[in-house]
Amino acid sequence: MVVAAGCGVFVACMVGAAYAAVPFYNWFCRTTGFAGTPQVAQQAPAQVLNRTLAVRFDANVAPGLPWRFEPEQNEIRLRVGEVAMVKYKVVNEAARAIAGQASYNVTPPQAGAYFDKINCFCFTEQVLKPGETREMTVVFYVDPAIANDREQDALNSITLSYTFFRLPEQPVAEAPDTASGRL
Repeated sequence: MVVAAGCGVFVACMVGAAYAAVPFYNWFCRTTGFAGTPQVAQQAPAQVLNRTLAVRFDANVAPGLPWRFEPEQNEIRLRVGEVAMVKYKVVNEAARAIAGQASYNVTPPQAGAYFDKINCFCFTEQVLKPGETREMTVVFYVDPAIANDREQDALNSITLSYTFFRLPEQPVAEAPDTASGRL
């Protein structure tokens, strides 16, 4: 009986750990910049350095999503600490409304700890009507703290990459059947 109870507690703990793993990993990546996860900032830094970096922009659409997605410019040069705004354009090429959501990362991965977004369209559901075109912006800067990381001295370019994924369609509630008198 003790062994069965111990096994039951172990299984319950493992199931709980499995559910907690995704939010914990997400929090860890956002906090540390691990795996190229950019940071989220509320405001611009107080300092702008003379060091410049090239920031490249990549736009992808996952298979099964009939959208065209592209940055308005492929690359900009900016000074470390300087706030930049870049626009992306997305077009629904399907004959019906479709919902999508973008995820992002930064390469090289170690640059994620210094790439701070002030405003972004990522992780927000976007529903586009047939043929609809939408312009979306991302506002960001490279944190001046990068100057204190000697391992980043040779870094001269960062790529911000977005991928739009199709969201599952939500079931539509059935209308009441008024013709038969049933509601």
